[in-house]
Amino acid sequence: MIVSMVSMPEGTVTNPHVSEAREHLTASRFLLVDVELPEEKPPDEQPVAHLLGLETEDVAWLGREGESARAEFLGDSAAFVVPAVEADRITHVHAFVTERYLITAHRGPAGSVRNLTARLPHERPPDSVAMLFLLLEEALDTFRRSAVQALLEVEDLEDEMFQHRVPQHVYRLARLRRRGALLHHALLPYLQVTDEIFTRRMMNPGFPEKRQKLARDYQHTARLVLTDIESLQNSARRAFASYSSLVAGEQNSVINRLAIVSTIFLPLTFLTGFFGMNFTYLTDELESRDVFWLLAVGLQAVFLLIALYALHRTRIWRRLRDDSGNDDQ
Repeated sequence: MIVSMVSMPEGTVTNPHVSEAREHLTASRFLLVDVELPEEKPPDEQPVAHLLGLETEDVAWLGREGESARAEFLGDSAAFVVPAVEADRITHVHAFVTERYLITAHRGPAGSVRNLTARLPHERPPDSVAMLFLLLEEALDTFRRSAVQALLEVEDLEDEMFQHRVPQHVYRLARLRRRGALLHHALLPYLQVTDEIFTRRMMNPGFPEKRQKLARDYQHTARLVLTDIESLQNSARRAFASYSSLVAGEQNSVINRLAIVSTIFLPLTFLTGFFGMNFTYLTDELESRDVFWLLAVGLQAVFLLIALYALHRTRIWRRLRDDSGNDDQ
């Protein structure tokens, strides 16, 4: 367990023992305490709420594994389970805020908390609630950065497909589409919960105007991030449709070539099959070599010339040649 403490408004960062952090929570008026727990829960791990002196049962889940998205107002305090993107995977930051302090807990490193700690000396939020909204915005930024990066990858991949399509493109598209679904699945339930809570609080006449503005700004930012994720999903679907269109075009070209070959060889097949029959007329009358060259070979050559002339006049051959040239490029 790694405990980091930021004393405000100075923004001084220290790494005290958990017992010392507990004492500061009792005495300090403006404080951020971050608890980084090991990624694998040890068998003798004690609850974070108990270690920090938070004896209320409402936050007994603080730091617990497997907690889903949460946003609760508990009188003069609030508790959140905030999803964030960390190295292409979804992590959760648990947050508990009062008028005097903000406590965060998470498994393994959390980039959103690290960025928040770096911003505090420059942003200088006036209270712990403003500090909470900075944390919520940092978590949203992780989703935005991941969505925008994936969106750019989809666009680059689509350009590569039109230049030279390879089977690996479909696997990369599937991975990017899966990323968009993962981001949407992680963020949407959380935004629904926070929207409901913030809207209910803003309807309360006792909710301060400054905090209403923070809540409205957060909701606006959240909708923009959700729009970015939906744009990623739509771009991935469009890229899959483009890939399918390219494959269908190539298949149509192959089918056209097979149809032309069949058109050329169908009369030849008929002639060889006809003259291969053992009819009395064929075996008794058509015996000379001249008749063989005239009917067997001559008719085939005439049919072949007629087929090639028809292809040339209908421009089918030229169109196939152009399609072949485009495929080679």
